[in-house]
Amino acid sequence: MTKVKMMKTIRLRALFVMLAICGITFAQQSDELTDTQVEPDEPALEASMDVTDVKKDSSSNYKKIKLDGIAAVVGDYVILDSDIEKTLIDLKSQGASVEDVTRCGLLGKLMEDRLYAHQAVQDSLLVSDDEVAATTERQIQSFVQQTGSMEKLLQFYRKEDEASLREDINKINKLRMLSEKMQTSIVEEIEITPEEVRQFFNNIPEDERPVFGAEMEIAQIVKAPEPTEKEKQEVIDKLNKIRADVLDNDASFSVKAILYSEDPGSKSDGGFYSITKDTGFDKTFKDVAFSLKQGEISEPFETAFGYHIIYMEKIRGQERDIRHILMQPEISQKALDEVKEELDTIRKHIMEGKYTFAEAALNFSDEKETKFDGGLLRNPVNYDSRFELTKMDPTLYNQVRNLKDDEISYPLLEEDPRGGGPKYKILKVTNRYDEHTANFAQDYTKIQELAKTEKQYKAIKKWMDKHITDTYISVDEDNRDCDFANNWVKE
Repeated sequence: MTKVKMMKTIRLRALFVMLAICGITFAQQSDELTDTQVEPDEPALEASMDVTDVKKDSSSNYKKIKLDGIAAVVGDYVILDSDIEKTLIDLKSQGASVEDVTRCGLLGKLMEDRLYAHQAVQDSLLVSDDEVAATTERQIQSFVQQTGSMEKLLQFYRKEDEASLREDINKINKLRMLSEKMQTSIVEEIEITPEEVRQFFNNIPEDERPVFGAEMEIAQIVKAPEPTEKEKQEVIDKLNKIRADVLDNDASFSVKAILYSEDPGSKSDGGFYSITKDTGFDKTFKDVAFSLKQGEISEPFETAFGYHIIYMEKIRGQERDIRHILMQPEISQKALDEVKEELDTIRKHIMEGKYTFAEAALNFSDEKETKFDGGLLRNPVNYDSRFELTKMDPTLYNQVRNLKDDEISYPLLEEDPRGGGPKYKILKVTNRYDEHTANFAQDYTKIQELAKTEKQYKAIKKWMDKHITDTYISVDEDNRDCDFANNWVKE
């Protein structure tokens, strides 16, 4: 495959990732579920593709009339022509650029997803009904919040009842989750060695090496005001009142979370999270969650983000479906003013040379994630210390874009998006990197990511070639002339 075709395929995959992130895909918006899983014998599948309604014309010759809009069949899955059109419509509705997206490209990607799902079943990489149902439940609750009621949601998706909506969404989610599980199993053990990275870089012609945009490294010192004991107790009392209402009056924990929780990551979803012991949550939070029996609600407890109560909704093996409510104590203006004044003093002392920014971060910052690394921020995308200017969070960019070398910002008030209440911080740009052609030593981490991506892509391509050969696949005559990235027509 040429590099151009490979890049187009990668861009198309990225568009489908965006669809998966955004929620339910196109098939929910049709009167019938367009992505149908079938389990007939192979001859029956061939008949659905090739056998057509036979009618006699005026000259007594028989000719074929196509009955349905089947674009392709992959294993046990049928792809309809309407699936392709609806996928394109959904990509556009999500704001994706579809300039380079073709009908053939969309069909090829849909066939890839069905092959992953089909082979996942063959390899016993199964997805439990509980997992699917939990995902569907979260989506439906989210959509009910957006539309205002279940009745409006059913009307929007043109469904007669909630059961039929759930059934359709379950089928879509199951296919997607099977596909993701299969893809993960293909690449999860792939590693890249330094020598492979070097060879990858050296094999790129100098005039084709990637250009990396201007970047900067940023450090910060954070001070978080402490609430008073009275303010803490007020939050604990509120949580206890909610807990009692759920236990004694059968009130809905989910509704309470939507109304009162201050966790932006789960509030709209009724406080829902599905976690394991390996989930990257606060240790205290996980310890409380895994101490609960199904149906229990914890007593209020404290983490770095505030005070919580947890409802254990369901125990599924090593996984826990939980709902939680987070509340943070009110912070007085006096407490805020005090930490601002403290940061002003720290800033002044750094500029006077009493200690370095890194030393101040270690000794005075309240942010454990950064204080031991000189206050250095990490890019949440790849955990690298560099932030590309064109891809930075707009708020952070606006806070540092006018800072000169060795300049330190004045204290900035910020609400922590993860919870934990208002904080003040001071910022410094510790390093700048101009736009430049990739340099092996300077950009090793980025080159390593590119090399690993290529290695994963080759592994997937090899897997595709093998399983396309081994799997029943039929492509409709109208689509056989497509320039597919994979050999779907098996020429």
